Amino acid sequence: MSMIDVSNLSYTYKKGAVNGVSFKIGKGEIFGFLGPSGAGKSTTQAVLAGLLSIQSGSISIDGNLRSGSPGKEFFNRIGMGFEIPNVYKKLSGLDNLKFHARLYDRETMDPMEVLEMVGLAEDADKKAGQYSKGMKQRLGFARSMINNPDIWFLDEPTMGLDPTTANSIKSIIRRRQAEGTTIFLTTHNMFVADELCDRVAFIVDGALVAVDSPKNLKLKHGKPVARVEYLDGGAMKEHEFSMEGKGKSELQQFIGTHDVKTIHSLEPSLEDIFIKLTGRGLE
Repeated sequence: MSMIDVSNLSYTYKKGAVNGVSFKIGKGEIFGFLGPSGAGKSTTQAVLAGLLSIQSGSISIDGNLRSGSPGKEFFNRIGMGFEIPNVYKKLSGLDNLKFHARLYDRETMDPMEVLEMVGLAEDADKKAGQYSKGMKQRLGFARSMINNPDIWFLDEPTMGLDPTTANSIKSIIRRRQAEGTTIFLTTHNMFVADELCDRVAFIVDGALVAVDSPKNLKLKHGKPVARVEYLDGGAMKEHEFSMEGKGKSELQQFIGTHDVKTIHSLEPSLEDIFIKLTGRGLE
């Protein structure tokens, strides 16, 4: 059963539009929404999260058709992690989470436990205004899951974080998914999307171009290539072979007639596929 069912959703405003997008997100799925700036990612997310009204089309959440503005029961079930963290700078990290926990009419996580998860326990009593940019990012991320959301909207959750911290955040996301949370992820980072998402949607100029798993998109639209490094006259050289058609037999013949040192399979990246399908980069 789908947790989120979007049908022919459109939203028009001065700076752009979302034009008749339709997709479904299963319970416990990590669904990536990928596109360049201004493509309609944030607008779609804002409508799904109830921050913007539905202008046209329909949205069902957990089998219930949403009409009008969602009520508190809906907001109790969702978490929102923004690209630019929205924290109260005059409150400590701990008090930020305690304050937000009191806004929900459902059982919430222990604030200190959440701070421990994101590596901020030692700075729990420090004012958020004294946090570094990365620490504020982690505090905003922690706040977004304080209510144990059933649906978790995340916008660039690893942006600006060092690799170790980013891996920790991704581990938390995977753990929440394993516990049944449905996650709607918007990002410019194709590597993060490829690593985390069960399926991704490519959106450009308000319209969906493709929806599928990263693996299927790469298999369907990419061209598998093998790169061979070989020794020729004392110099190391390389050559690429297509792994389709005659490419395989040509590779086998080459191996038999050259001093081959390494062979690497070159799978196209998700970004390569995005550019191929849309003609656009993610800047």
